[in-house]
Amino acid sequence: MSSTADTIFATLTPALEGIAATFGPNCEVVLHDYRTPEQSVHAVAGNVTGRQAGGAMSEIGLRMLNRGADAENDLNYFTRSPDGRRLKCSTMPLRDENGELIGALCINIDVTNLVEASSLLAQIAGEATSGPPADSVTVFANDIDEVIDSIVGQEEINRSKPAAELTKQERLEVISHLNSKGIFSVRRAAPRVAGRLKISRAALYNDLKELSSQGSAS
Repeated sequence: MSSTADTIFATLTPALEGIAATFGPNCEVVLHDYRTPEQSVHAVAGNVTGRQAGGAMSEIGLRMLNRGADAENDLNYFTRSPDGRRLKCSTMPLRDENGELIGALCINIDVTNLVEASSLLAQIAGEATSGPPADSVTVFANDIDEVIDSIVGQEEINRSKPAAELTKQERLEVISHLNSKGIFSVRRAAPRVAGRLKISRAALYNDLKELSSQGSAS
């Protein structure tokens, strides 16, 4: 990894407070260092998701990391926190002078009150409103194990059955979905996923190998 990465992070860190202050108390700015995915949070300004320096990346970060060279700015997307707050977010990849993905600058703004106020004003004005579109829920945690547990848990909810009751094909589909999210780019992910799926680590690696061969054959 380029030695200029440290310089990039050192240069950006002081700017976080200024960006967060500009947007006010409902804004949080997070600087991620993808060289350490399990503890990617390099610095934080503001408090929207409860992130702390040394914390893990979220599912959003895993997805960005998995894109690698194809990672692009993901601007003004909406998600929800586990407690129901609506967040407007932007994630911007950072690269060194060689073009290698080294991290991301993320801005999260809690727009819950703005959305509610907008809906109320529309009702007062007599305008029909269907409310904001449904957003996916993103778990922001300082422990990568919590992020992995949340993603696997959502798969269980989607299928209305615990992981231990998945058929082989269903398990392959879940593992393929997790792989597409970039989970396995995190060093500690494999044993954690295997434990959540109630299979051995060897069985997980065999499933990943099978999925890889299927992809090569397609």
